[in-house]
Amino acid sequence: MTTLSITPARTSAALLVLAGILWGTGGLAGSILSSAAGLHPVSVAAYRLLVGGVCATTAVAGAGGFRFLRAHPGRLLVTGALLAEFQAAYQVAVARISVSLATLITVGCVPVCVAGATALRERRLPNNRTLAAVAGSLAGLALLTGAPGGTEGWRTVSGVGMSVLAGAGFAVLTLITARPVTGQDAITSVGLVVGGGCLAPFALAYGMAVPLTGEVLALVAYLGVVPTAVAYGAYFLGLRHASATAAALATMLEPLTATLLAVAFHDERLTAAGVGGAVLIAGALALYYVPSRGGSAR
Repeated sequence: MTTLSITPARTSAALLVLAGILWGTGGLAGSILSSAAGLHPVSVAAYRLLVGGVCATTAVAGAGGFRFLRAHPGRLLVTGALLAEFQAAYQVAVARISVSLATLITVGCVPVCVAGATALRERRLPNNRTLAAVAGSLAGLALLTGAPGGTEGWRTVSGVGMSVLAGAGFAVLTLITARPVTGQDAITSVGLVVGGGCLAPFALAYGMAVPLTGEVLALVAYLGVVPTAVAYGAYFLGLRHASATAAALATMLEPLTATLLAVAFHDERLTAAGVGGAVLIAGALALYYVPSRGGSAR
């Protein structure tokens, strides 16, 4: 009987899957926080990056990771700026359309942008397996778009546009961090704080005061720690032994998780199309990550 060994590739795949699942809880948590505290979406994004960044940076400081920051100031600033753009655009999209639809559009853009940019950079088309995985994921996303019964679909052009901007920003970040430098963990952790700092002036203008209730404080802490500090940490650790396209495909778990949470906690019904979309996404991920006969896992 063949036993599966724990390899760097499998560890990276597990970390990427974990990140995708945790990210799937972020949109819903941010939406609930916005409603409970009366916060503007940009303020929610600022809280998410600042709280998550402080937690991640504290861990980096304890490990002595700050010594790597001086060597790559440009990477730090670009990481922070892209995180700020992605989170702000995503939270605005959530507010203007819906959690599930904004997540679907945002994440659906990522593998297409990454695979296209990678093909242009390498001057060759992706292999058939990668193309099939991307196509299957996008088909699953298309089916899931109509899955939650409570959504009205494409309500505003601005919401869709912000979702596309968020996806493009995250795709660029994925491509940059797919070429890690020494101290990438520290750069990403401090980059969260830099991103929060970029959003802070706008967030303060919109208002960042929150009621000091247990529910609101718990939501702020959860949003900063779980789908931000922990998820981003797992994602960028997973990139060490995975391709940018593999990382982009793993993010498909985010809208799947978000949709399932909406069904479980918002009494939204998952249609037959939604079930088919979930199956297609799972199958696409399996096609990409499970080793083929005579091959190896990505």
